Amino acid sequence: MNASARQARQTIRTRTRSQRAASRINRRGNASLTTHCIAAGLTPKEARTVASSLRKNAAKAGVSGTVGISYTKGRARQCTRYTATEVARIAVIYRPRKLAYRAAAAKLALAA
Repeated sequence: MNASARQARQTIRTRTRSQRAASRINRRGNASLTTHCIAAGLTPKEARTVASSLRKNAAKAGVSGTVGISYTKGRARQCTRYTATEVARIAVIYRPRKLAYRAAAAKLALAA
């Protein structure tokens, strides 16, 4: 596989991942912070990093979200889901340093 094909596959994989996350948010109305970050165009690893920072800022913004249950590979765990407006309120407070995270925070703030 040459470099251009590898790059094309990576681009399609990223677009597909973010589109699926965005359609899930639109369909359900709420999602976890990681899903919101993936819909903003981050990779799953980066999304988990940003989501943990957003979770810390959620208390400052006075946003609590709704408690739900997430099923992953047969295991049930507790999670907190947020609407797009709640995520926008949190993203306004969030001040990242990395350029990719800044772009994602801007998209999250405008998503509402």
